[in-house]
Amino acid sequence: MARIAVEDIGKRTKKEKRIMIWRSVKKNKTCYAMLAPFMIFFILFTVIPVVMSLPVSFTDFNMAQTPKFVGLSNYTSLFLSDKIFMRSIRVTIIFALFTGPVSYVMCFLLAWLINELHPKLKTIFTLIFYIPSIANIYTVWQLIFSGDMNGYVNSFLINLGLINAPIQWLTDAKYILGVCIVVQLWISLGAGFLALRAGFQNIDRSMYEVGAIEGISTRWQELIYIVIPSMGPQLMFAAVMQIVSSFTAGTAAQNLVGFPSTDYKAHTLMTHAYDYGWVRYEMGYASAICMILFVLMFLCSKLINRVLSKYID
Repeated sequence: MARIAVEDIGKRTKKEKRIMIWRSVKKNKTCYAMLAPFMIFFILFTVIPVVMSLPVSFTDFNMAQTPKFVGLSNYTSLFLSDKIFMRSIRVTIIFALFTGPVSYVMCFLLAWLINELHPKLKTIFTLIFYIPSIANIYTVWQLIFSGDMNGYVNSFLINLGLINAPIQWLTDAKYILGVCIVVQLWISLGAGFLALRAGFQNIDRSMYEVGAIEGISTRWQELIYIVIPSMGPQLMFAAVMQIVSSFTAGTAAQNLVGFPSTDYKAHTLMTHAYDYGWVRYEMGYASAICMILFVLMFLCSKLINRVLSKYID
């Protein structure tokens, strides 16, 4: 008779696991039916294109002819001869370092402060802070940073006597990246912000009572010992969303400072991929850029997961 190892006692076999999964699907078939339309489109237009980017990155593909296998040629060209690509990596990292952590902290603090308001005010302020992430506000920011004396920032600084002549915020290489970071921070309160708002509302109120009995007396102690440990999934989701948002930033720069920007000062990896994919139609080269961007986001996600893993069940 076959002997069973002690560590295997209580474990299900693969067949038993498949049976349990199938029973769960049958039990929740209505939920799966409601998810099906979204999942079909998600797989067709997100999963499959992402998976296909890897093999396409090893080809020379112009969308008009059959892809030609070129091996690692696209990757070697990126790192050895594409100076704009190396510059875009630096710009992307600067974008990520400023917009990622700062916007993440902003999302958390604003969600925390809004959670302390009256229910009606919660809804109003949540809408106010979330709207910029879904609205096209670039025209407003172009007016604010306009390079003439009518631009709000220039007019304000001239009236204060801090400058004598208008500053070309959107064309001067010294200011372009800073302006784009400011605008990106303003529009970064998206899905991660909503997830944190929901996380604050779902904390069991009895935990605050237990904390008071245990000696927790201030809001900061509640935040550290009750709130943060109770919001592991929401913190992780918001972190991933902010990583994706910061590394894929490019739309703000294109709308504000043009394409390409002066001296490529706001040229990110996403902008570089757009240039080769939708302007030059070099899909193999663009796919290689996207794969490198994917690796950077994956490594950052793993790092964040390690940091927040103690708060996730």
